[in-house]
Amino acid sequence: MKGKKTLVLGASLKPDRYSNLAIHRLVNYDQVVVAIGLRSGEVAGITIHTSLMAFDDIHTVTLYLNPTRQKQYYDYIIGLSPERVIFNPGTENPEFYDMLQEAGIDVEVACTLVLLSTDQY
Repeated sequence: MKGKKTLVLGASLKPDRYSNLAIHRLVNYDQVVVAIGLRSGEVAGITIHTSLMAFDDIHTVTLYLNPTRQKQYYDYIIGLSPERVIFNPGTENPEFYDMLQEAGIDVEVACTLVLLSTDQY
């Protein structure tokens, strides 16, 4: 799926965070990456936005937010109409799975880093 646009939601400027590592790996795997986080800045040449952007053509949303923090983004994510949402470890949220599936969006409970390293992304 080279070149499909991925939104990293919960992006962090801290190099020890998995969302930060995911941005680096996605870029290294030639994916188009956009990111939203609490603090603005740049990771691997990707701008981290702090407000909800009206991104076009999002293929995948990869979540790095716990289920409680996800609630405020339900409508935003569904409104982006991505092909899939990846729930990374610690982000599992059955309530949101149901909402996404009802909207015709695939749910994947997996680790973005593992998917990339095993050519399953």
